[in-house]
Formats: sequence, structure tokens, C-alpha cells
Amino acid sequence: MKNRIARKIILPVVLIGIFIGTVSFKSDFFEIAKQIEIFTTLFKEINMNYVDETNPAALMDTAIKSMLTDLDPYTNYWNEQDVEAARINNAGEYTGIGALVKSGPESLTIVEPYKDYPADNAGLKAGDEIIKIGNINIADFNEDAGELLNGSPDSNIEITYRRQGELKTTSLKRSAVELNAVPFYKLLDDKSGYIVLSRFNAKASSEVARALKDLKNQGADKIILDLRGNPGGLLNEAINISNIFLPQGELIVTTKSIIEKYNREYYTQKEPIDTKIPLVVLVNGRSASASEIVAGAIQDLDRGVIVGARSFGKGLVQRPKELAYGTQLKITISRYYTPSGRCIQALDYRQRDENGKAIRTKVEDYNQFNTRNGRKVYDGCGILPDVKLETSEYSDITQSLLIQDALFDFATKYYYSHELSNPKQFNFSDSDFNDFKKFLESSDFEYKTNTETELDKMMDTAEDEELKAKIASDVSRIRSQINTFKKQELQDKKPEIVSLLTDEIIKRYFYKEGLYEYYTLSNPEILKAKSILNNPSEYSKILK
Repeated sequence: MKNRIARKIILPVVLIGIFIGTVSFKSDFFEIAKQIEIFTTLFKEINMNYVDETNPAALMDTAIKSMLTDLDPYTNYWNEQDVEAARINNAGEYTGIGALVKSGPESLTIVEPYKDYPADNAGLKAGDEIIKIGNINIADFNEDAGELLNGSPDSNIEITYRRQGELKTTSLKRSAVELNAVPFYKLLDDKSGYIVLSRFNAKASSEVARALKDLKNQGADKIILDLRGNPGGLLNEAINISNIFLPQGELIVTTKSIIEKYNREYYTQKEPIDTKIPLVVLVNGRSASASEIVAGAIQDLDRGVIVGARSFGKGLVQRPKELAYGTQLKITISRYYTPSGRCIQALDYRQRDENGKAIRTKVEDYNQFNTRNGRKVYDGCGILPDVKLETSEYSDITQSLLIQDALFDFATKYYYSHELSNPKQFNFSDSDFNDFKKFLESSDFEYKTNTETELDKMMDTAEDEELKAKIASDVSRIRSQINTFKKQELQDKKPEIVSLLTDEIIKRYFYKEGLYEYYTLSNPEILKAKSILNNPSEYSKILK
């Protein structure tokens, strides 16, 4: 939730800032000035004359959000707290309780406590719902309650939380929290070096370089770079990480815009660490932005093999613009293109369907490009892996399970009903999957297919035309068939669902570090990567 501190003049400042910054590129000088004046007078009249008392800050917040929603989801207004959060994310350190939390209307849910940080030391677990911080009830707090968890080093904080329906309290002391870009790396038994890159902050390239050098010193003769779930970050770090494996002077990415100063080509600037070591890059549907720049460059230049599932498809570049009172506008300024010339942006926000959702590029509209060796690659669809695995996929039903926290909630239930002392002993059995399906039936999980949505619209139209009663039995039969299909889809997508459930459950017992250790033993993507790297002829064949 956004901070509600009154800032009556923010939107005019935003608009003027945009106007001043682009006056030499825009021809609609009068129209912009006219709209600013209209809005300013309208805003003043509402606040002075509306029948009930208004909240100027809340009105302005709504106005800004509504205006930006019409553009794309990455062009955002940042208040002071948002700016600080971005700084923390890019810097990789802050002072707090050491836990990833999710805000809700009445509580903050612990998503992941970081090992050996204050939240973990105080006994907080994933799934715990913080309902009170000090004397402040989360339900009564109108600003971003997550900010209450941060504070000065060594300061004390009292927390009341709910666990499995039982209220508990704890006291902890805030400390500096370091967010490593490379949270894990290890030499595997076949001399593959495994490196996890979880974010592109200011330390990303230096941490990857350090991990690679250490692994090579230990005897690594091939590398697996894991970008799964990495949402991106700093563009220059994506260039630098590509540079670790690619020669100096290689084109990594091009940005293009209608504003000429944002049209740039980015080349590697340094001497690489190793341009020959066999390389596999892992991606999935949550690998985005900077992750796609790295994967796209590695693929286009035939430097390594991409394994997993289609990446997210975010080919839009943002830049923060300073506004008044410590606020910022994060605005999309250009699109980026991989070395072969393809833009991997998957959604077209300039075109919307009847529900206002951006339209995804259709397969028949993909344009073909070629890698350096002449392999076919395509635009408009993220990065398509060279080797596709179903365990990496994110189907519609899986996306719904993630969005509605069904996987997270089941993992919480599983944790409190099962003992597990060694990750090597874990196996998510068919019986466990049946328990998961029963859990969904007893929960409020709802998965609605596109067909059901269209069927609802048809019934609304039928009611207007007085046909609803006549077709009701047929529609009921169709709905029954759809429900049968959804149950079958849940079964058909079992590999990807079980993979995600396994990740969530292992983290509950052994933290993220234990999950990565488990990956090295049992993860299908890593096993496939090792298989490719240990077969030089297959590796070479994929890249030719």
C-alpha cells in the first residue's frame, strides 16, 4: 500500500516534469499545458466544494495510479518509501528483521525468514501472520506496514503474530541484512560448477565472477548458471555478467525508443574470465528483464545452452526520474533488443482486449532471427530455451495456484504435519499429491478458464434476449464438462506443480540454502544440464 502523506501538488509536478523533459521531442505543447490547467482547477474544486470531506493525498494517489495504469505495469510513481525500497534492492543491504513478507489488509505474512537473521532467531516461520508491531495493529494502519519492520541497527521490536490459529508474541532486535546476488554456489560431483544468481543488484557481477573463479580453482570444468525466478534489476550488471563469459567488444543489448537519446548499444567493456568453458543457463517463466538480457546474449552468440522453459518476456527498459519531495517516476523509456536484433517483449500494452488486458504476441506473428551460428530464434515470446523441460513450465492453472497462494498454504500445512530431518529423504509422493488436490477442494482456490469467462458473458447476453431458461440445461452440461477438464488439467500439470511444491516445502525445513543443496541432488533442470555438459557432442550439436 502507498504512503498516504498529503502531497497535493504531486500530479502537476509529474506532468510538468514529463513535459519539460520531452519538450524538444513533443509537438503537443499547448495540449499538455491545457490538460495540466484543467486537472489543477478540477482538483482544487473537488477539494473545496465536495459534499463530504476529501483526502487530497488519497485522491491524488488514485489519480496518479489511474493515469499510469493506461501505459504499462512498469511505469510507476514511487513515494519516498518506494524510493528507499528500490535503493535497498539495488544496494543489496538494509536494516530490519531479515525476512521476506507479503502485505495483506489485516496482517503481514512471513513468506521466507532468512537463515540466522533476527526473524529466524526469534522463531518466526513462513506462514506466520504478523498482526501487531509494537502498539500498532496492522489492520488499523493505512500506510505500508512492512516499513514498521525496518529501523535502526540493534533497535528492539515487539511482534504479535498468528500461527495455525494461535496467537504468539516475540521480541527481536533489528540488524543489518545483506541480500546476496549469488546466495549459493557449489562444485558438483561431475566437476560442474553450479551458480545461483537471484537478483541483478550492484554486487551481482562481482559475486558471479568471484564464484566462477573459486569454482575453477576447485576444479570446475563446466558451469551451470541458474537464473530461474530472477526478476532482473540493473542493466549494467546484466552487461557485466555477460562479459564474464563473452569477449570484450561484443554487442550485448540495444535499446530503441522514439526519443533518440535513449537509443543506445551496449558492448562488453572488460576482459572476460572464461570464454571457452561449457555453459548452461537455466531459465523459467519468472526469469525476466536483466535475466533475459543475459540469456538472450548467451543464446544469440551461441556461447551456451539455454535449458528450462520460456522466460517471462519483459523487453521494456525503465529509468527513474526525480520528482518533488523525494519521490520518483519510474518510466518506460525504450525497448531492448538482443544481439540478433529480436525484441523479446511478449505483451503489447498498446493493444488491449475487451477487459483491458494487454494482448500477447501470437505464435504466427513471431519474427525469425538467427544466432551467430545460424540457429533460428524468435521475437515476441521471451527467451525460448534450447532444451525445454515440463518441470520448468508455468501453465495457466499453475499461475493461478501461485497467485492465490495455494502452493504456499499447502506447504505451511505440510510443514506442521510432517517431520523431515534430511532433504535427501524427501519425496513428494502420489499420496501427497492426492492430499494436495483434497486441500484445494476444501480451500477457497478458484481456477476459472477462459471458456468459463466467455460462457458467463454468453449467459448474460442470453438473459437479455430471454434465452437463458431455454439453454440452461445445455450450459449446465458444458460447465460439468469443464470441471472434469480442470481436474484432468491439474493431473496433467502434475510435474510442474510438484516441482514448485517441492521447492516450497524444502525451504520450510532447510531454508533457501537447503533448497539449493537439494537442487544439486534431485532437481530435473540441473540433472538435465549436467547430462548436456557431460556429453560434448550433444552440447556442440545443440549450438550448431
